[in-house]
Amino acid sequence: MNRKEFERVTPESVGIPSEAIWKLLDKLESGFTEPHGLMIMRHGKICAEGWWAPYAPGIRHGLQSHTKTYAATAVGIACTEGLLKLEDRVIDIFKEEAPDNPSENLQKLTVRDVLCMGCGMDTMPYPSKNWIKEFLETPVNHVPGTTYMYNSTGSTLLGAMVRKVTGLGLHEYLKPRLYDKIGIDSENHRWIYMPDGMEVGGGGLYATTEDNLRLMKLYADGGVWEGERILSEDYVKKATTLQNESATEAKNNPLAKDNFLGYGFQIWMCKPKGVYRADGAMGQFTIVVPDKDMIISITENAAGAHWAQATLDTMWEFLEDIPEEDILSEKEELSHLLKRRMRMLALEAPDYAPYSKFLEKVNGALYQCQEDTFLLNNNVIATSMFMGGVKPPKGIEEFSFHFGKEGCTFNYLQDGEKRSISVGTDGAYRYNKLPGGAVTDVLISGAWTKDQVFSMVLRWVETCNQQKLNFTFTEDAVTIEEEGSAAFLRKMPLINGTLLK
Repeated sequence: MNRKEFERVTPESVGIPSEAIWKLLDKLESGFTEPHGLMIMRHGKICAEGWWAPYAPGIRHGLQSHTKTYAATAVGIACTEGLLKLEDRVIDIFKEEAPDNPSENLQKLTVRDVLCMGCGMDTMPYPSKNWIKEFLETPVNHVPGTTYMYNSTGSTLLGAMVRKVTGLGLHEYLKPRLYDKIGIDSENHRWIYMPDGMEVGGGGLYATTEDNLRLMKLYADGGVWEGERILSEDYVKKATTLQNESATEAKNNPLAKDNFLGYGFQIWMCKPKGVYRADGAMGQFTIVVPDKDMIISITENAAGAHWAQATLDTMWEFLEDIPEEDILSEKEELSHLLKRRMRMLALEAPDYAPYSKFLEKVNGALYQCQEDTFLLNNNVIATSMFMGGVKPPKGIEEFSFHFGKEGCTFNYLQDGEKRSISVGTDGAYRYNKLPGGAVTDVLISGAWTKDQVFSMVLRWVETCNQQKLNFTFTEDAVTIEEEGSAAFLRKMPLINGTLLK
């Protein structure tokens, strides 16, 4: 990997007042979102960066639909290499999977149409082993390129196109052609996969805040990195400008105003003229501002599109606070305080309540679950199931808490295997690694929120998800109720448990 670190400078040296960034942080911390990471680049230099602990710069983060821009970049590289053309018909790429008698509209469907969400379909198939065949059997009710429908399966099809013409999956194809050249550590990436082994290009990638910034810097620089052309100039121009009107998005999500302004190639147009962004659910944004030579990358949990719109509105206000001057007088004390603040960012600490009259009765007691749906990573699994079509695992069968002076251990039996996790009860998290595909790292804390209620919080730091499990104990039983903090939460049903010993 050829990785050159970006130069770190003061905001004023690139024409941004430290006060403007301070104000931006205040707004991001005001409560409409939960910020996780932020990087601001201007003139190719990083002038502000920070992560809200327990998130950190090297921890990968679920990108959701921001993944789409990575998939589209693979297509762009394949086009630059001459392996694909925007005018190529999809049924010619997937000859084996195409129906015997393709409709007239399906025959017109091209790579370009898929890139700009112009497939002409009104629905998209869900993941299955034969998802490509099912995609091509989906009715193309409109002439491709004449309508807009957000089609995540189509985004995953982009990666399948690359696999079809190269024999390589997205990750393997991008590593030497993109990641190694622009300084992305591909070993730190994780993917969710379709049932046929294809990476979920529509939303299955976990990468870092800086990975996203590096990707979009390639677009900001016209497809060239350190003098080497990776994407053709023509592809970048098309990808980052209006290719399809997206005003119909207003019907599905009327509060997400920046979704109505048009679409490029898996890249959104934005309210400020000429600005574009890669975009993932719950506010995974990398925003390119060409007229200010600026890139803003943020990872967060804005749990819902209209809250994510609030983040974008906040960014547009921030841009208005940047003066015309390219260099400002240094404010050493203020820029030092800003840098210090950004190094000390943190989310709220876990609750501290380690004592309860009920603790001794619960300590070491073994409980048996009556339902087969108790999962520690319920929403993470639900996301993987939706994207990758996998079956849910068996639920936890038995569990027990073992409390000590510095924390507790949660022992459990799942699918015939005994497992154990550490839970902090001292006002701090404990780090755990659990099996489960792309997402494994979880920080866990616990507190007695009532005499008979022990609340265990699991923060999956590679995602937007936080799972809170409220264990309500009686003399011989327990109920477990889940709370969560993700936009697409599939809430776990109430679990009932009985005391065994």
